[in-house]
Amino acid sequence: MNIDDIRHVLVIGGGTMGRQIAFRCAVQGYDVTVYDVSPDALKNAAAKMKADAAQRVDEKRLTQEEANASLARVRFSNNPEDAADADLVSESVPEDPDLKAKVFAQFNAICPPRTIFATNTSTLLPSMFATATGRPDRFAAMHFYNVWDAKLADIMPHPGTNPETVQLLQAFAKRLGQLPLVLKKENPSYVGNVLINAMSNVAFRLFKDGVASAEDIDRAAMIVMGTRMGPFGLWDFDGLDTIWQIAQTNARISGDPEAQANADWFKKEYIDKGWLGVKSGRGFYTYPDPAFSRPGFLTGEPDAAKT
Repeated sequence: MNIDDIRHVLVIGGGTMGRQIAFRCAVQGYDVTVYDVSPDALKNAAAKMKADAAQRVDEKRLTQEEANASLARVRFSNNPEDAADADLVSESVPEDPDLKAKVFAQFNAICPPRTIFATNTSTLLPSMFATATGRPDRFAAMHFYNVWDAKLADIMPHPGTNPETVQLLQAFAKRLGQLPLVLKKENPSYVGNVLINAMSNVAFRLFKDGVASAEDIDRAAMIVMGTRMGPFGLWDFDGLDTIWQIAQTNARISGDPEAQANADWFKKEYIDKGWLGVKSGRGFYTYPDPAFSRPGFLTGEPDAAKT
C-alpha cells in the first residue's frame, strides 16, 4: 500500500480527539467514518464537528464551501461492519490497554488485510496491545495534538512495526498538514507530552496544595512561555475524564500510593461532579467563554474574572 491507496479513514471514538482527527481527514479530502458504540456520543460528535467547522470558517481557515464539503465526507456509525473497506484506522478510545486490545481485535476481524492500524494513545506503549491487533507489522502509534494549531504528529513504532508502515504514516501525517516526528524507540509518552506532563504535574501539585489558583498558574505559564493556554486550560481541552483515565492507569501500573490518591482526589472533585472540561461546559473554567481566552486575562483586568 502507498499513500495514494488511502481513501477511507475509520476513526474509532467520537470524543474530542477522534472528532478532530476525523474532521481534519475530511478537510484533506478523505472519506471518513466515525465509529462509536454509543449513539449519544455519535450525535454529540456530529453536533460538535459542525461547530468546529463553523469556527474554522470564522477563523478564515476554511471557506463555507470547503467546510460544507468536508462535513459531507463524514458519516457517523455504531455499526462495526462499516470498517470493511477502511484503508486506515485511527483509534481514540480511553487509555485502557485491555479496552484498546479488545477494540483492535474486533476490527482486525472486519478490516481487510491491507488496512493500517494506528493508536492515538497518549501514554501507553503500542507493544502492550500490538499482538491483539492481529497485524502487528501494520500497527504503530500515531498521536495527534491540536490538529489546527500544534500541527505535530508523533509516530511511535513498536519493535514489530514494519518500516514501510512507518513511512506510510509519515506520508499520511504530512497529507494532514502535520509535522511527523518519528520516535527512535517506544516510550511511555511522546516528546511534546513529556514536556507538557512535567509542567502539568508541577501545576497540579501547586494547585492541590493550595499554593496558587488554577488561573494564576495558567497566567504564569502563558506569560513565561508565551503559550496560548496554560496547563489547566489544556486539561479542559483534552477532557478531564481523559486526564483522569491516564492518571488512574499510571497509578495502577506504577503502584504508587500517592499517584493513586491524586487520581482519586481528581475523580471526586471533578469527574464525579460531571466537570469534564470543554465537552461538558465546565472544568477548571466554564465554556464557551473561558476566562483565559479573554483579552484581560494576562493583565488581571476585570473582564477576565473567574466565572
